[in-house]
Amino acid sequence: MTDQPSASLRALLLDRLDEPGLAPKVRELLRELLPEERARGTGGCADPVQLRSITVGGWRGIGPRTTLELPPGPGLVVVAGPNGSGKSSFAEAAETAITGRNSRWEGRRAGDWQKGWRNLHSPDVTPEVGVELTVGERGEAVTVRRTWFGTKVTEARTTVEGADRSERKLEEVIAPEALDLARPFLPYSELGSMINGTLGGLHDAFFKLLGLELLADFDGRVKDAVGECDQVIKRADALTADLLTELAALDDPRAREAVQGLSASTRDLDRVRALLEDRDAAAESELARLRQYAGLDELDLREVGMAVERLQDAAAHAEDARHGRAEEARRLAGLLEAALEQQRRSRTTDCPVCGAEQRLDRAWAERTRAEVDRLRTDAEDAAAARQKVADAVRAAHGLVQPVPVWLRGETSPFGSVWQEWAQCRDVTHPRELADRIQRTATALDEACRQTREEATRRLAEHDGAWQPTAVRLAEWLGAEEAAESARERRKHARKARTWLRPIIDELRDERLRPFAQRSQEVWQQLCEHSSVTLGSVTLAGTPGRGKVELDVSVDEMSAPAYSVMSQGELHSLALSLFLPRATHAASPFGFLVIDDPVQSMDPEKVEGLARVLDACACDRQVIVFTHDTRLQQAITHLGIEATVLRITRQTDSFVGVETLTDPVDQALAEARAVSLDPGLPQDVADHVLPAMCRVAVEAACLETARRRLRDEQGLGLRAVEERVGSLERTKTYVSLALLGDAGRHARAAVERLDPGGWALIEAFNSGSHTPLPTVDDRRRLVRRTAALATAIRTSTGTQGSGGAR
Repeated sequence: MTDQPSASLRALLLDRLDEPGLAPKVRELLRELLPEERARGTGGCADPVQLRSITVGGWRGIGPRTTLELPPGPGLVVVAGPNGSGKSSFAEAAETAITGRNSRWEGRRAGDWQKGWRNLHSPDVTPEVGVELTVGERGEAVTVRRTWFGTKVTEARTTVEGADRSERKLEEVIAPEALDLARPFLPYSELGSMINGTLGGLHDAFFKLLGLELLADFDGRVKDAVGECDQVIKRADALTADLLTELAALDDPRAREAVQGLSASTRDLDRVRALLEDRDAAAESELARLRQYAGLDELDLREVGMAVERLQDAAAHAEDARHGRAEEARRLAGLLEAALEQQRRSRTTDCPVCGAEQRLDRAWAERTRAEVDRLRTDAEDAAAARQKVADAVRAAHGLVQPVPVWLRGETSPFGSVWQEWAQCRDVTHPRELADRIQRTATALDEACRQTREEATRRLAEHDGAWQPTAVRLAEWLGAEEAAESARERRKHARKARTWLRPIIDELRDERLRPFAQRSQEVWQQLCEHSSVTLGSVTLAGTPGRGKVELDVSVDEMSAPAYSVMSQGELHSLALSLFLPRATHAASPFGFLVIDDPVQSMDPEKVEGLARVLDACACDRQVIVFTHDTRLQQAITHLGIEATVLRITRQTDSFVGVETLTDPVDQALAEARAVSLDPGLPQDVADHVLPAMCRVAVEAACLETARRRLRDEQGLGLRAVEERVGSLERTKTYVSLALLGDAGRHARAAVERLDPGGWALIEAFNSGSHTPLPTVDDRRRLVRRTAALATAIRTSTGTQGSGGAR
């Protein structure tokens, strides 16, 4: 498969933007919207993954645990077996272990498969499916196992182990995105359903696989740019319609002026803007003053009352202090303290003032000290009372607000009341201040209330009807300004999308071309003789809304694929779409698992399928499960090298696997083993051994006859099988192989190849008339048979070419 295109889509688009003929504004918009390019490919782990074995136990049609060993590396592997042998169980097991889902079950009711996923003959075997993988260039062994622990199909867990039994994560081994983009499984259930409907899933997978998300993202951004502009314009148009209805109902010259601005074919934004900005200066000054009046705060009369109480209480304490003549007490206390100090220093009890003797004794001193303490307490109380008065006055002054600047000089009663309130700050006497504050605060609060209500009423009269409309006009002005810009941007965005769509289609088809060509090649190989032709394969639409479009014609007449194709052709079409995707160079999967693709195919398509699978097997491990022997016949007929594994089923769902070898070598090996048995009875040797040798020669003749009929006579698989199917005796096998005609006598041809060979052929049929009394006689018979078989196989110059290994 062709590698991913290395050229950056973003770089290609930027180159296209530099082409002449694109308007500068459109080019600028496209550069703005062009997204960054995402990483392409499958994402995550890119190490190659090979499939080494599939193990199943207690699941679907397999009972006891059985392992299907697979040859490593690229090559074609055919897993054959009759219906019901369990081969499809292996195919589904590989898919289920790696993906966690089974395509056969999807879309069905739970009851359809709920009872059939567990093997009925092995109820004691824990249901299990697993695969052994080799990962990376070094072939690290990794086992992925899914085990069911409950009775429901959903009750399962997946474990991943490395070669050293260390636990791994599945996403470290296989990227989940890789399974979506290059899924290596094609179950039979998808052969028919894959091409039904719109092929949306395949479309999206191709988009990601080819790195086309940037195109879809770019187209989406340009489309969204148009849509966003549409939304802005629609909003402005809706506001215009609503406002015109509202303005028509207003009896106001300003409303009529606004209608003229909104009704113009080109809306006059300047006219509306001027209407909103143009007001009479005097009226505007009056409105401003009214708004100031309407915004007056209320006085906190409760706080004023508390200030009045503090002033009155402070005034009472101050009066009490003055009534007790505290200042005189402080002076008298000073004099008494001086007398005590003088008495202490003079150490005499005589009064220094009047001269009386024995008057200043101890009792006098104690009385004097008590009087000093009382006088000092009176003085301190007086000082505290004065401080309380000062604090109360200061707090009351703090409540008195000065006349606002805008109200100074106001001669109205309201201004006078506020001026009287402000003058309270000049009063310092607590009782007078308390009286003034209490009286003027009540008056000012009532005046503020009346003024505020009057201003609010006058404002409502002035702007009651017009103001809400003016607000909406201002909103419309902003929306219409945005819409003007959006109309210009939308014009450029529409031109950008018109320019971009063919560019996207061209780049998308260019990226898809290798896949489309590969699909056509696969179709031509599968349906070489069909009257149905597969033309172009294209992607239409974007992820989530796209489809794969198939150009199908019958005898050069276009027709829908689903109506003109047979079931075999539909299966061929599904393979034609699956293989290019699954074999993409970016896929980490070095294997493909295809279940029963031969059904409904005629012999020519089976031959084409064998060739297609052989081509894929050159660099991938291609594992095909089939019950139809025609694929093996085609492989043998075409000389394709393949490994054939046969699945056999015995009682109780016991499944066995055996490798089918070259039929000539296998027959000779069996004959050789019999010939070397010294205990072999004479009658058995005389009858059985010649018959076994005859099988080897007939197998050699069949191989040579098929090759001669195909290469020399140009017969197809169906004609070849009809010719070889009519053979009855060994001599006719030899005649067809050496002469191309079963009716001719081949004795001379045999003798030329192997002198004495004709006698050997006749001996095969004589049986007991050719006694083999010794082991040497028996060995000699086998050697002679091998020589004759080799001569027949090499009679066309190609010994042992092709066939199952």
